[in-house]
Amino acid sequence: MTGRAISITMPDDGRIIRGLVDDGAGPAVVWLGGFRSDMTGAKAEAVAAWGRAHGRKVVRFDYSGHGASDGAFEDGRIGRWLDEARAVVAAEAGEDFLLVGSSMGGWMALLLASGQPAGLRGLILVAPAPDFTEKLFYPTLPADVRARVDAGETVDIPGEYGSPDYRLAADFFRDGARHNLLDAPLRLGVPVIILQGMADTSVPHTHARRIVDRLVDDDVVLTLIKDGDHRLSRPADIDLLLDAVGRLSGD
Repeated sequence: MTGRAISITMPDDGRIIRGLVDDGAGPAVVWLGGFRSDMTGAKAEAVAAWGRAHGRKVVRFDYSGHGASDGAFEDGRIGRWLDEARAVVAAEAGEDFLLVGSSMGGWMALLLASGQPAGLRGLILVAPAPDFTEKLFYPTLPADVRARVDAGETVDIPGEYGSPDYRLAADFFRDGARHNLLDAPLRLGVPVIILQGMADTSVPHTHARRIVDRLVDDDVVLTLIKDGDHRLSRPADIDLLLDAVGRLSGD
């Protein structure tokens, strides 16, 4: 793990968001990680290594309750993490940048891009999961757990891929619904590349197709990986990711 350490203090409660920046030329590549992942994962490290090899700036960070940043995971909300992503982009992305989002990070990238920020050159979305709290996650919960969420209770959720269990407040789902994007057309004004595994059991490939349908005016390329799972972290998957970063960054 290399890079210049950054710390951003959020104004609402003083929590510190920590990240790493490999400095270089623009456009900067801003990595937006997934739900319960951190900035040292295989894909994030691969993008940072690509940046060092090509002399490009790469920015990555941990949301609150994740990795090196402050805060309890249980306090996390989509809107809270979005504010943190905005703060990192404002502080480090510069005048020319790409957003690269994995899973929930794809939702973050789409939310950021929907504001059409100056300097945004394009999006790369890996197994993107916009609206996942309401459209993908909540429906899969057992009926008794859904009832507890509906009653406003905090619930325990089994971890995936060998990770430990975790807790979510009922308001996590309510806040997520307030940030839904896929119920109306999206117009971002930048090219979008989507990489999606067809063997993904967390975010089905039909969800990626729905994103394409909602991006009514934008240049969108959707690549389906027939045997790819949700993580898309095999060497061949990472090669596809780095190729997409290179294409949109002009390398």
